[in-house]
Amino acid sequence: MPEHDYDTIVIGAGMSGLAAGIRLAQFDARVVVLDRHYLWGGLNSFYKQKGRRFDVGLHALTNYVPKGTKGRPLTRILRQLRIPYEALALGQQNGSRVDFPGVSLRWTNEFEVLRGEVADRFPSEIDGFDRLAKDLAGYPDLVEEDGPPRMARDELAAYLGDRTLVEMLLLPLLYYGSPTPNDVEWSSFVILFKSLYEEGFARPEGGVRRILDLLRDRFKELGGELRMRAGVQEILVNAKGETEGVRLDDGTELRAPTVISSAGYVETMAMTPAASAVSKADVGPLTFVEYLTVLDRRPTDLGHDDTIVFFNTEDRLVYGPPAPGEPVDLRSGVICCPDNYASAEPLPEGLFRLTLLARHDEWTGYGEEEYQARKDAIWKEAHAVAAPFSFDARPHAVHVDGFTPRTIQKYTGHLGGAVYGSPNKQRSGRTSIDGLFLCGTDQGYLGIVGAMLSGIAMANQHGLTRV
Repeated sequence: MPEHDYDTIVIGAGMSGLAAGIRLAQFDARVVVLDRHYLWGGLNSFYKQKGRRFDVGLHALTNYVPKGTKGRPLTRILRQLRIPYEALALGQQNGSRVDFPGVSLRWTNEFEVLRGEVADRFPSEIDGFDRLAKDLAGYPDLVEEDGPPRMARDELAAYLGDRTLVEMLLLPLLYYGSPTPNDVEWSSFVILFKSLYEEGFARPEGGVRRILDLLRDRFKELGGELRMRAGVQEILVNAKGETEGVRLDDGTELRAPTVISSAGYVETMAMTPAASAVSKADVGPLTFVEYLTVLDRRPTDLGHDDTIVFFNTEDRLVYGPPAPGEPVDLRSGVICCPDNYASAEPLPEGLFRLTLLARHDEWTGYGEEEYQARKDAIWKEAHAVAAPFSFDARPHAVHVDGFTPRTIQKYTGHLGGAVYGSPNKQRSGRTSIDGLFLCGTDQGYLGIVGAMLSGIAMANQHGLTRV
């Protein structure tokens, strides 16, 4: 057998790619996971700067449930990957909230807290809210539907009549996984509602690297091969339209009858002879700027106990690309204080994370000097806007870093810096090429737990059945 010959090649060493690799290796498949960069993790990774380590992507691990809870996404993936629950060392959130002008809704990992808030703030809507929660409980974790997608706003109209309540419930879910401005597909809404509101938020002690190291180490223990700095230039397809393997950036060819890609639908198809079938409408329009501000004290010392705050300064929900000429939209955003999770090992310093909607073409059009100047100026403006929803982080800043759509595209390869991928999801994971499958965001699974579920599902359904 040739040296570079595998049953399955997995493109991308993020959560979904590593989970797919583990599942395949558990059944003795010859599998390699490839990634163009030197750090594993993809959209959920980590880096060091001036002796400090920062997470990228992880505000929270959603789908939190206590140890021993059966049949839920978190415990299901841990069982399938053979990772002990205790290994995650999860600390629960203090509590999070969504703020609109004049009204706030708070929730914790106990669903009754959110229900009580709805009953108190929107008493005429509580019966509809209860019906919604009851009906969603009957949906599977991934709703596969044929035909045009149903949108959440339309479906919610059957349950809730108050526009403000609908939009307050939507805002956190959109920021956590919607590639569509001001709305989200109903199937994704179902996943996100359960993930954020019914189950909730937690943080692994030490941040995202704990999860990534568990996945990487498990994959290697099983004999899987992880190759970093091994970007895929082309997916090889024969005259019959069947996958044959990949060609790397350095020209090396690796042969396999099955390729599972977490690179994104548009980005994956661009590496194949079917690239022309992808249109501009398939490129996701949603991207972000995020600032990480190290503080001289803890957020709780400044009177702020909430873990995550989703704010909207307008009466109507704001979630979409900023207007042309505007690098960010300051009318809505996400504040995350990682200190405000329960943890046996607190962060070494206070940290304030602020996420804002951004416009990709603005950030990629700046020269280096203007790019840095814009980042600095917007940091000041954005934190002034965020202060009423938390505290003013500016006088307490000891170090500031941040990333933009330009950074996202550079390190993930996602066109347009699209964080949530294409609005046109491929829920079956299949593509027009025999033997080429998708996993991750563009398959319709969302968040860290969803990414791992996707990798496992594609390995089970397509990888293992072809070995």
